Formats: sequence, structure tokens, C-alpha cells
Amino acid sequence: MTGAGRTRIELGRREDLGADCANCFGLCCVALAFTKSADFPSDKDAGEPCTNLDGADGCRIHPHLRDRGFKGCTVFDCFGAGQKVSRQTFAGRSWREDDDTRTAMFGTFPIVRRLHELLWYLDEAIDLVTGAVDPAPWVATFEHVRGLSDGTPAALAELDVDAEYDAARALLVRASEIARRDVATARQPRSQRRLEPGADLMGARLGARDLSGLTLRGSIAIGADLRGARLDRCDLLGVDLRDADLSGADLSGAIYLTQMQVNSARGDTATVLPTGFELPSHWA
Repeated sequence: MTGAGRTRIELGRREDLGADCANCFGLCCVALAFTKSADFPSDKDAGEPCTNLDGADGCRIHPHLRDRGFKGCTVFDCFGAGQKVSRQTFAGRSWREDDDTRTAMFGTFPIVRRLHELLWYLDEAIDLVTGAVDPAPWVATFEHVRGLSDGTPAALAELDVDAEYDAARALLVRASEIARRDVATARQPRSQRRLEPGADLMGARLGARDLSGLTLRGSIAIGADLRGARLDRCDLLGVDLRDADLSGADLSGAIYLTQMQVNSARGDTATVLPTGFELPSHWA
């Protein structure tokens, strides 16, 4: 904690890709909308401050978010977009100062957040290929996306973020293939659902399975049983792990895993996470 209701998330990679709430104007608590669900106790429109946001841009109930029904807040990660938009893009001007700043800032934040998420994946891809092949194409793409994220609000508003993801996708897939090529891939069991990209693994029983070398990219694994599973060099890009049980699982070598995915799942102190990841407080 760096102040009342503020946190610093150290993710062990580039510092600017981890949320620094102490240097943000509470943008995720204002700019984004949420709907009454298992993750939130009520509806909130985009641009409307959360009732729990205090005047200093901290959360009044931060230690009790899950108890109060704000599970979604404990899962979300802005990948460092909050402090960047607050301190760099808008040079320290708060959305509280005037309507023009408010409108521009709330429009900019979701765009920069998506770009920073892509930077997170590209940064990992660079790590995956370095020492195996020339990382220059990945580094060039990283720098290109980082340059876009440094743009003015007007330039960011004109940006086609989906196109940037499409352009980077082949590099992310290639990096995964390079990282997994020397890993013995687990065999497909006869009675199990297919373990492949885009698979429906909702509620799947994969406890104690060796999933090393597999690519589950884009799969739905909500509520899956992954207790004691081994996921060395298992591609988890975009896998929905909400309420999946990771108790005792080894994810230390998982590919494209994010803190958001970890936060959305269940686990325990025996779960092994990659270096720099934090054990979610609700797991305790």
C-alpha cells in the first residue's frame, strides 16, 4: 500500500506496464462502466465516478472490495495505462479540472490500456525468442506500439487498435511456437475435450494433468479444475480463467499469462506463479 486505498502492482517486467494507482487519477473507477453481476453489486455508466472513489482518487473500501461485491475491481489491471494517461498524456491534469479534460481523458484511457496490454504480450514475446532467433522484428513492433501509446489524445482517438493487434498477432504466435518447440507436448486423452486453441474447457477436469507445450490460446476455461496441473510453456494467451481452480498448479513457465488472469482464478499458496507475479490476496 502506498496510501489509503492505493496499491502498487509490481509485475516483474517493464515497470511502466504495471499499475501504479498512486500516480493515477482513479481512471478505472470513473472512465469505465460496469454492470450489476457477480462481479459488481450495481450498474455504473462510463464517466460516472464509483461511489467508493474518494476525493483523493483512492478507494474507500479497497481492503473489502470482494466482501462488498466488487470482485471485478480486484481482477482488473490497466497494465500501467492509468498513470501514463494521468501523468504523461495529460501532464498531471485531472479529469476533475474541466469538462474538456474529462471527456478527452476518459476517451483516451481505454485506448492506452489496450495498447499497454499489447506491449505486455510483445515484451514477453521478446523474452521468449531472445537467444533462439533475432528478436529485431519483435523489438521493432514493441517500439512501434509504444510510440503509438505516447501519442496525443487526438492521435489516439484516430487509432485503429484492432488493426495493431492484428498486425502483431503473427509475431506473438511465432514466439509461442519458438518457445514451445523443444517442450514435450502432452498427449490428448481419449475421453477429454480437445486441448487446442479456442477450445471449450468450461468446467473441464484437468487436475494433475501435464499441459506442457500445449497452446490453449483463446480457450474458455471458466471454472476448470487445474489443481496440480503443470503448464510449462503452455500458451495461455487470452484464456478465460475466471474461477478456474489453480490450487497447487505450476504456472511458472506459462506463456502470455497475465496478472488479470491469475486474479480472476482461484488458487492457494502452493500455486507456483511466474517471477514477479503477485499471489492474489483472496487466495489466502
